[in-house]
Amino acid sequence: MLENELFELLEATADAAFALTAQGEICFWNSAAEKLFGYEKSEALQKTCHTLLQGRGALGTLVWGDNSSIRERAARHLGIPNFDLDVKTHSGRRIWVSVSTLIYENSRNRRRLIVHLAHDITERKKSEQLLRKMIDLSRRLAVMPDVLGRPAPVSPLSEQEREILQLFSAGKNSAEVARQLAITLQTLRNHLHHINQKLHTHNRLQAVTHAMQRKLV
Repeated sequence: MLENELFELLEATADAAFALTAQGEICFWNSAAEKLFGYEKSEALQKTCHTLLQGRGALGTLVWGDNSSIRERAARHLGIPNFDLDVKTHSGRRIWVSVSTLIYENSRNRRRLIVHLAHDITERKKSEQLLRKMIDLSRRLAVMPDVLGRPAPVSPLSEQEREILQLFSAGKNSAEVARQLAITLQTLRNHLHHINQKLHTHNRLQAVTHAMQRKLV
């Protein structure tokens, strides 16, 4: 596939798509990227992602800098895992995006491009942050005696059910829990249904809270 064909394909994607040279400069920027990030093609091309989007990882670390591990892995023909990124839009608002990466190498001139596909996950991140705050509050309440009264008797949880609640209490989301346990999301939902039945709860947060109050996790 030639670069023009690749760019035509990327232009048609619903996700924001942009390509970087081996030096880290943006050489392609599709219409969805214009819409998501607010930068016109003319503003993005020949800039670096570090300069334009000022991406930061979950721990606040800068991504796409001069010593980008992404470019290093691409040069070594290593796979690049998907990652979540906090980026700055043209308006100055920061949003969270999920980024996937593929490496394209032109067989004619050996030019290597790093192609990123991104979509907005800001609302999901807000929900996860709120859940973590509520779990943290529940954890602190759980160590306070008689704050919520004596919990009603419950049916014993299996080891896997305990592990699921432990992972959720650590702030993992459903996709991360399913991946770590090597189960499908539907199987995870089935486990949560059984957990709620055993604990007499109605949702994941209640289940985690009650499990911590009972010292089950």
